[in-house]
Order: sequence, then structure tokens, then C-alpha cells
Amino acid sequence: MPAPCAVLAALAALASLTLLTGCAGTGGLHDEGRARDVKAPLALWPEYSPAPLGRDENPAALKAVPDVPRIPSGSMADADPLAVLDADIGAQGRTPPAPKSVRRPELHDLTDDGKPDLLVVVDLDPRNSELRVYSVQNEVVTRVLALRGVLDGVDLAAGHLAIREPTKDPRYVSVTDYVWDGNSMGLWDLTLDEARKRRPQTPHARGGSP
Repeated sequence: MPAPCAVLAALAALASLTLLTGCAGTGGLHDEGRARDVKAPLALWPEYSPAPLGRDENPAALKAVPDVPRIPSGSMADADPLAVLDADIGAQGRTPPAPKSVRRPELHDLTDDGKPDLLVVVDLDPRNSELRVYSVQNEVVTRVLALRGVLDGVDLAAGHLAIREPTKDPRYVSVTDYVWDGNSMGLWDLTLDEARKRRPQTPHARGGSP
């Protein structure tokens, strides 16, 4: 029969081994089951695609504005902004906008010729607006951009025109960036940005000095 001391020593060794084995088990690798399969996106109706934009649907299509004087200086600062707007909209068979729906016109050089171009916004209803940009091309007043949408903001930076529109997530807006490429206001970039805090609206001012 083993001595009591030998029995106690054996039990202590067994207990130590069990403790060490348990710690190793908790800190080792575990099988979490089968990983989820990675699959390519499933394209629905891949045989269908939209027709390309027509000329009248292209927001950056150049369009000479009829029935306005030629501008030898090449500067839209020498044009009557409201006469240009009314002539352009009238040429499309639409009624010119009411005075209160036209925001204050702005003059900024977007075509990189050192001469200001004209930017005008018409608020069609409490949510939708229309932005039009005019430049002088070979002495002819020419519309270089026409966009209709929900304008959360219009920014200018280094010749770029950034149009901000709401998304379904109120925290973010989509930003469409246009820049003059030498021939037209080409689409430069599409991004998301954080939505800004709203500012109190000021009454529209039709006409006057931009």
C-alpha cells in the first residue's frame, strides 16, 4: 500500500496537470464552424440597359440662346441675366418663371477664360429647383449646363461646380462635380459628403446686380 505522502504527491501532480490543460484549451484555436461562402453579385436582367442620353437630355450640351444680343466682350457681366433666362426657357416652349422664383444671379468664371459666366437658379416648387449656367462662346450667349433636382447646395472651388443633393440617408448628400474641359462642363466626380446644417432661407431677389 503506498505511503500517504506518495498518494498526496500524486494527487497534487494530477490536479496541476488538469489545471494546465484547461488553460491551454481556453487560449487555443476554436472551430467556429464553416465560413460563409463568398459569391459574386447576381445581375438581374443583364440583357437590358438604358438608351444613352439624347442631346436634349444631356445637362452639359451646349445650346445657343436665341433672341439675345451678341456680346463682343465675351463676358456674361455685359448681359441682362433675366432676359437671358427668359429667352432660354421661352425657346423651350415654357413660360418664363415668376419673379419670386428666381434666385439672385451669380457671376463666376467657370470656363477658365478669365471672364465671368452666369449662374441662375429657378425654384420650381418648395423642393425642386433648376440650375442654368451661361457662357459667351464666340460672342454668342450659350447655355453650358442645365440641371433640375433637389439642390441641397451649390459650391464653387478651383473652377469646379459641385451640386449637392439629398440622399435617403439624412446624414449624407450626393455631390456631383462638374468642370470645364475646354469644350463643355464635363462630369468630374461623384461622391458622398456629410449633410450640412440648414440655414434660414432669405427672400428671392429677381434682377439687380449679381
